Amino acid sequence: MTDELLERARDALDDAYVPYSEYRVGAALRTADGSVYVGCNIENANYSNSLHAEEVAIASAIQDGHREFDRIAVSSGARDGVTPCGMCRQTLAEFAGAGLEVVCDEGGGETSTYTLGELLPNTISLETLSAAEAQREAGDDDIEREP
Repeated sequence: MTDELLERARDALDDAYVPYSEYRVGAALRTADGSVYVGCNIENANYSNSLHAEEVAIASAIQDGHREFDRIAVSSGARDGVTPCGMCRQTLAEFAGAGLEVVCDEGGGETSTYTLGELLPNTISLETLSAAEAQREAGDDDIEREP
């Protein structure tokens, strides 16, 4: 399935809108039930408004009601082993566990595979936020605050 998923990510490159960086990225995200959602990067002259391929794919899947994912493949036009950026890793972590497989296109038929946990250890999650809140409520907050 990795090869098919990677091919879907490569196909998504064709739809990328990248007039500024000319760096095309495509992603294919597989849900727990085997559905696949693709995304491409969409740039904006105000770079902070640009959309990343991974977030486009996950947004489409979420919109269709999916909340569980088991694998994502990412490719760039450069076939340089691009991995999801930190923002996309955190977005993936919202819906996928540390075991999510992340397949990165190295070109020449080669891939690198990571888990999301390897790429983003100690993620911000509901559990970490709840633990921090409980710590504050218990008065164990080590953060000094100004009056």
